[in-house]
Amino acid sequence: MPDSLPYWRLSGFYFFYFAFVGAMAPYWGLYLRSLEFNALQIGILMSLLQVMRIFAPNVWGHVADRTGKRVAIVQMVALVCVIAYIGVFFGTGFWWLFAVMSLISFFWSASLPLVEATTLSHLKERSDRYGNIRLWGSIGFILVVVGLGALLDHWPIGWLLWVVLVLLMGVALFARFIPEAEINTLETEQVSLRSVLKRPEVVALLIAAILMAAAHGPYYTFFTIHLVDAGYSKTLAGWLWALGVICEIGVFLVMPRVFKRLRVETVLLLTLAAAALRFLIIAWQVDNLPLLLFAQALHALTFGAYHASAMALVHRHFRGRNMARGQGLYNSLAFGFGGTLGSLYSGAAWDSLGAGVTFSLAAACATLAALVFAARGRSASV
Repeated sequence: MPDSLPYWRLSGFYFFYFAFVGAMAPYWGLYLRSLEFNALQIGILMSLLQVMRIFAPNVWGHVADRTGKRVAIVQMVALVCVIAYIGVFFGTGFWWLFAVMSLISFFWSASLPLVEATTLSHLKERSDRYGNIRLWGSIGFILVVVGLGALLDHWPIGWLLWVVLVLLMGVALFARFIPEAEINTLETEQVSLRSVLKRPEVVALLIAAILMAAAHGPYYTFFTIHLVDAGYSKTLAGWLWALGVICEIGVFLVMPRVFKRLRVETVLLLTLAAAALRFLIIAWQVDNLPLLLFAQALHALTFGAYHASAMALVHRHFRGRNMARGQGLYNSLAFGFGGTLGSLYSGAAWDSLGAGVTFSLAAACATLAALVFAARGRSASV
């Protein structure tokens, strides 16, 4: 690690950020169902965590690249998220939660791409070490998803609201202590963002990212509901979520060595194929615990290796003052547009077509992503 790297401050942010995800993705749908919302309403409300990521990261990324004040923006939006979240304690109606979750999402979606860009700037040319910092996000996710699963088997679902508030306060606290990183503009001052976006390999990467995020829509919206409906306890559901992330941590640790042996593009393609297999297993073998355990272990590839590979490619293509906007664009298209698409189609399909078909649609999205990236994703210059 570079001597100047603020390792623990960045790691602490990732820890609480993904601990928040570990509370929201598996359990917020259960909270919404406890309010007697139907599957389409749950899909719409869960999609709001992604909808704002379609355009908000580009807005914040543009401001950050113009001002060079990435961390100041992160600190501001983290504080606003805490304030906005308090609204969930004052109403349970669909439109009230729609408004509150929209406000939270608009500001929450700004922080991760800016912190990713800041982390990569601190790492400089050692972007292969990104996983050593990002793994703390996985640890935060595991602790919360397992702990909440056990808690919610014995306590009312309303306790989730207080846990999420504490986690958002942790995000705001660690954001306060992240230092700004020097932005190197010498390398790409003459390269416009538009010219980067015209490269076939960049287009293929972004399309594949959209489809991969869409493939995960049913997983992040309905996987816990799928497990509970199949007869699993919330504690076991939490451990199934955690298993995937435990495997993910191991992948983050070995990715620097993997990238020395395999092209980044090859690794990314393998992760897309693994996602198709994983979602087919979840679709049709939810009652087969050994196969379900295998499917969750594949999370090491479908998230851990995929994310490390995608970040390496984004870092390769978007340099200097394009970095924050590149991160924002990637997050907008993948987690914003793709994530929203995934939440909405899963919400529309769940009641009418069933869990098996819904997760099969996820597998189809991952397969299409692999085909697109295999055709155009390889850079001619690398």
